[in-house]
Amino acid sequence: MTTLRIIEEMKETPIRKEIVDGLIAKLGIQDFAKATIREVKQVAAMAEKESGVEFIKMEMGIPGLPAAQVGVDAQIKSLQDGIAHSYPDIQGYPELKKQASRFVKAFIDVDIAPEGCVPVSGSMQGTFASFLTCSQANKAKDTVLFIDPGFPVQKMQLQVQGVKYETFDVYDYRGDKLRAKLEGYLKVGNICAIVYSNPNNPAWICMTEEELKTIGELATKYDAIVMEDLAYFAMDFRQDLSKPFEAPFQPTVARYTDNYMLLISGSKAFSYAGERIGVTCISDKLFHRHYDDLSAHYEGLPFGLVFSTRMLYALSSGTSHSAQYAMAAMLKAASDGTYNFRAEVKVYGDRAHKLKEIFLRHHFHIVYDKDLNQPVADGFYFTIGYPGMTSGKLAQELMYYGVSAICLITTGSHQEGLRVCTSFIEDHQYDQLEKRMQIFAENNPIK
Repeated sequence: MTTLRIIEEMKETPIRKEIVDGLIAKLGIQDFAKATIREVKQVAAMAEKESGVEFIKMEMGIPGLPAAQVGVDAQIKSLQDGIAHSYPDIQGYPELKKQASRFVKAFIDVDIAPEGCVPVSGSMQGTFASFLTCSQANKAKDTVLFIDPGFPVQKMQLQVQGVKYETFDVYDYRGDKLRAKLEGYLKVGNICAIVYSNPNNPAWICMTEEELKTIGELATKYDAIVMEDLAYFAMDFRQDLSKPFEAPFQPTVARYTDNYMLLISGSKAFSYAGERIGVTCISDKLFHRHYDDLSAHYEGLPFGLVFSTRMLYALSSGTSHSAQYAMAAMLKAASDGTYNFRAEVKVYGDRAHKLKEIFLRHHFHIVYDKDLNQPVADGFYFTIGYPGMTSGKLAQELMYYGVSAICLITTGSHQEGLRVCTSFIEDHQYDQLEKRMQIFAENNPIK
């Protein structure tokens, strides 16, 4: 069959290829596989405007639900009471520190003193300040290790700081295979911190207790600090993690080592992304630990005070005062059992289930499909691939069908495929996606 005949038999795509390809060239994106989230978003927005065709936007991890009302009410009241005129304490609003400590006990079943619960301007600032502190604690340990895939911007933060990092894709190293892989990096002696998200962005895999025990034991053995990113707190919807002070609890490395920092965000669990509020919870032992290199550089201060009174103070002089009142109210209501934050965000899992069914029906596959012997949970993100297509090819091809997503390569994954975010999906778009993916499958037959 001639090339011309094949082209003639292909069905027209919802958006002309010339529009998408032209925009990609105009923005100077040489390899779409490496396009950033913001670049993909920009191409989608411009193509939508130029074509008049609605995009099904799956590239941005932005909450798609209203902010928790209990937080909004508390923040408004604090502003009405005049809090905006006052600088926040660099250590944080005392009530927020108290409620963060209580929240960790209620939903993780770990004891962290209020002094170690430090408000930050979103987990992004929490990781930035954590990287600064960890990388300066011991001059011999100058490298961060990522258990990937992960949040791409964290590596950008290290690039900005000039800090080295190592990374490996956990895809082939789950369960019993994790220990040897992880120890291979740690025994070199240069790893200051280990970073991962749980549930995972973008794969939505969830580390098991046994895997977390392995990480914790090795962190203690090789004196590395674990930065556990809990941006998607309690969102493993396969089990009910919504009852405060009752098992099951959010899995955590904190049960297996004292060398940990927990990064708890208000953005996803409480849909409070716009106010940039989170809490970095530092273990009691790590908070008070003195490192020779930190002491020499920061007047003998322990790790926790270097983090707050030096790193955070230099970055922003603290965290939005009124947002701290909001976060305190949300954490308190959750711990009191009067606000079930998990029930509100469960819609992300429902959306993922519907979206997966559509993609699977049209010959796509789930890239990170298993948590050991269990199917991966439905949640905020999932991953898709298509037979015979590289990440970049698939991402660009889907743009012709009005579907935008980012390539897994940008997350540190070695797998071919895309990250799909469920947060912006609207009810009418399931039918749109079904029709578009039917055309996609017809235009891209499996060989």
